[in-house]
Amino acid sequence: MRDDREHIIETELAPAEGADLKPDAERRRGRGARSNRSSRYDEGKREAFDDGWETLATLDAFRTDVMDEHAKSIIATNDSPDLSFDQSINPYRGCEHGCIYCYARPTHAYLGHSPGLDFETKIYAKVNAPELLEQELARRNYVPKTIALGAVTDPYQPAERERGISRRILEVLDRTSHPVGIVTKSAGIVRDIDILARMAERGLARVAISITTLDRQLARSMEPRAATPPKRLEAVRRLSEAGIPVAVLTAPIIPALNDNEIESILEAAYEAGAREAGFVVLRLPLELKELFREWLETDHPNRAARVISILRSMHGGRDYVSEFGIRQRGTGPYAQQIGLRFRLACQRLGLNKRSLKLRTDLFTPPVPKGGQMRLF
Repeated sequence: MRDDREHIIETELAPAEGADLKPDAERRRGRGARSNRSSRYDEGKREAFDDGWETLATLDAFRTDVMDEHAKSIIATNDSPDLSFDQSINPYRGCEHGCIYCYARPTHAYLGHSPGLDFETKIYAKVNAPELLEQELARRNYVPKTIALGAVTDPYQPAERERGISRRILEVLDRTSHPVGIVTKSAGIVRDIDILARMAERGLARVAISITTLDRQLARSMEPRAATPPKRLEAVRRLSEAGIPVAVLTAPIIPALNDNEIESILEAAYEAGAREAGFVVLRLPLELKELFREWLETDHPNRAARVISILRSMHGGRDYVSEFGIRQRGTGPYAQQIGLRFRLACQRLGLNKRSLKLRTDLFTPPVPKGGQMRLF
């Protein structure tokens, strides 16, 4: 008799009916997603097909388009109990790093784009973010709390080299002595060490570098346009030497793919100067379920079934559970094992002996144009 569990796995890994035809490898070279499948909001399903005239072969490679966006507001708030921040700024929409596991991919559906290749090739730059930030910080009812820079997009993705929006945001926060925490997997953050070091001296800045793997080949496949693992470790080192508190995030941990590296990543990060650490287990919300499967089947066909099987065992037999407290850790024996290994490694290395809290008492509201300083 056939094993029901194996039947479930094979069914889940089968391509969805009407799924988009995958662009050939040459067209998507350097990209993470293997397709541009339709989003949950599309009334119909887009599908590429060969019309007999070999028109698919003549299509250009996917290129990155960075478009200007004039945002109406810039500080986003949340009340999620399992997040370490309650307000954040995202200078960009979409992310050229192309990380196939990115939980933010489904957000591109709100813009009418695919969470697949569109997410990493159609980037929106919030060009008025620094000006909006000054306006929002100047409001009389504003209460200073740490702002997370880069919650659903990397603030130091390639577009930052030319746009410099994240740097201009930091300049505003520096002038107003406002605390900021940054999450990135880009070595480009070292360009702003001058600002971050000044802020760190006043207890106003901290940085978390995400290191998913030390395997360059796996990194190139999984996060194709992000900095290489050695570059990220070098960024940890340079930030630490400049007196900027640095944490390492082993995120996401993917069972049967990179979970064997937990200890080695933490050791390398500690040696580079990181003194805090955190982890998140792979999350597969909405369209990300199929996008991640496509990548697994293409790049790791021999591991695909096992990865999904273990992941589902950590979420009560489902791909993903969105419940607070569970969505980032999972449940069950395998999840417990990951948590125990992480805690033991941190204890052995001396990580997380401190819990740095940034200062808010130094905040000085900016003076709005044409306005006057607060009396109190």
